[in-house]
Amino acid sequence: MRYLTAGESHGPQLTAIIEGIPSGLALTATMINVDLRRRQNVDGRGGRMKIEQDEVQIVSGVRHGITLGSPITLVIPNKDFKNNQELMSVERVDGYEIPTKTVPRAGHADLSGAMKYNHKDLQNVLERASARETAIRVAIGGVCKQILSQLNVEIVSEVTQIGTVTSENGKVTEEMKQAIDQAKAAGDSLGGKVKITATELPIGLGSYVHYDRKLDAKLAHDVMSIQLVKGAKFGENQTFLGRATHDQIAYDKDQGFHRLTNHSGGIEGGMTTGMPMVIHVEVKPIPTLYKPIDSVDLLTKEVQPSLVERSDTCGVPAVAVILESVVATTLTQEILNQFTSDTMEQLKGQVTRYRKDTHAF
Repeated sequence: MRYLTAGESHGPQLTAIIEGIPSGLALTATMINVDLRRRQNVDGRGGRMKIEQDEVQIVSGVRHGITLGSPITLVIPNKDFKNNQELMSVERVDGYEIPTKTVPRAGHADLSGAMKYNHKDLQNVLERASARETAIRVAIGGVCKQILSQLNVEIVSEVTQIGTVTSENGKVTEEMKQAIDQAKAAGDSLGGKVKITATELPIGLGSYVHYDRKLDAKLAHDVMSIQLVKGAKFGENQTFLGRATHDQIAYDKDQGFHRLTNHSGGIEGGMTTGMPMVIHVEVKPIPTLYKPIDSVDLLTKEVQPSLVERSDTCGVPAVAVILESVVATTLTQEILNQFTSDTMEQLKGQVTRYRKDTHAF
């Protein structure tokens, strides 16, 4: 399975083409829109989400609610495009003077992107670098979650920290909301941490034989590709002692081979162990600040306050939903690569037999 996304933040739409989804999978826009709403309707969001009403359109690869095995095309219209039609026009607009943005923001792709692609207008960078792109990746993940659910694989997210407020404290949800409100009032932003857990994964997804087939390496790559994510750690271990790090192996007739603990987070040697897969992710504060720090103008080289784009205060709750989708996509790719998967019937049969074989090993 492979996919490609396209589209700008304020362009007409976001688009994805997914190739390799088995035939015979029940799939509707409603199934995908559940997570798009979750991504949109969380604490810490800004003005853009009051404009958008993210709903996916499936325009190929599905007939009467069932996948065909051919490439699936997903489209999410950008409602804000109507306010930016001249700014984002593909064709030159006669008589329209394009406004330029020339003061890069720290923490964004603005400056490096402008230097790499020789852009003198930062609009050309921020449009594609924007976290708006994650909406279409949530849609892709929504397709993949339908496959995983047929295999009894579940992925859940938990916001474990926002600012200095952690989930170990009492009344954590209300405290987190208050922290976000305080940061917003101060013109600042907040980062935090998210925990992702995937259960009922078949043993042996990934491989130890090549560096680029190790599942934790693939997951780390894909997780780190999400805007704001700055770190990914597998497992629960908090020490550097061997006895507190490695999971003792046991065996009985009912469970077969299994681990007594899960410090490794369900991955050893680049492969799943059958234990819950756990990833802890660090999310940085959003770089756009409503009380901006200083920067330097690209053209004049003079000190100026950083560009202020409409933005959220805290991206952590939204990133939690995005992480679910990205992890679901990576795991689905791995499963479809490992098992015969032209049809859902083939895939389910293959996975069922494999699980029986590994249990009886």
